[in-house]
Amino acid sequence: MTVVRPARPDELPALVEHPDDPERNAATRAYLAQLLDSGCTRPEWCLVAEDGDGRPTGSVVLWTLPGQEVPLALVLFEAPRDAPETAAALLDAAAAEAGKLGATELEHVVDSPAQAPQFQRNPENRGELLRASGFAVVRDGRRFVHRSPGAPDALPADDPRLTFRSLAELGRGPFVEALAELLADTADARLAADVRRHGARRAAELLFEETAELKHEPGWWELGYAADGTVAVISLPAENPAVPVIGFVGVTPAHRGKGYATSVVVRGTRILAAAGATEIRGDCDAANVAMARAFARAGYVNFADRLEFARAL
Repeated sequence: MTVVRPARPDELPALVEHPDDPERNAATRAYLAQLLDSGCTRPEWCLVAEDGDGRPTGSVVLWTLPGQEVPLALVLFEAPRDAPETAAALLDAAAAEAGKLGATELEHVVDSPAQAPQFQRNPENRGELLRASGFAVVRDGRRFVHRSPGAPDALPADDPRLTFRSLAELGRGPFVEALAELLADTADARLAADVRRHGARRAAELLFEETAELKHEPGWWELGYAADGTVAVISLPAENPAVPVIGFVGVTPAHRGKGYATSVVVRGTRILAAAGATEIRGDCDAANVAMARAFARAGYVNFADRLEFARAL
């Protein structure tokens, strides 16, 4: 019989360790310690499954942005491959706890190939376990990284066709308007689903609000205007709790096919590099071929694929 309970103090931050995998153990231990220190999780959100003899057999941890009280996702999901009932018990317990705290949806991402800090090996099996517990794929994504971008003047120059104006200058309204225009014709499956659910305007407001929860300066966020005075691109670079990120970038429908996707990725990269970033990450939907090419042209490397899952609560 599987019992799921909060982790005991002596089990943190290690949770379930693999005796033959010291690299994984060290990375996940450090990751959970960082999550606890930053407020992305708390001890009572760290759940452990144990068997009838009281031996830990699996774990799952609820996650949110620093300072938030409602869980948004789960991380460090571990369960034996031959024990689907343990996986189901952990996922159901995490969902129940998140629901009590006010969450209406719970997310989880599966990256491949397996890598630090979560080492999500056997991604196909993980996907099966998630689907069996009511999770569905909401996005098939590609992850990119730019390591050691260097000083801003070492990066490609800004596109001379674009004139940039910041959030500090313009305020929120023009940014939401540009996002609504973009989202009405987006190649991103998750954002397209938000548009179907809420309409383009409300989906734009939600995207702006969600991205604004990441650490950023108003001067970092910009709209890029073409020579005719219309908005061509939007750039929302930021820092998540782990690493600087491109956040959200996009090209308005009227200006696609002109090479602006690369220009806006370069612009966000320059801003983060100027703020001291030594590694920058970004992602896009696998269907958004133009944006994937833009990341590559801006010096980014596709280091992983990411399936994003969600379960309604």
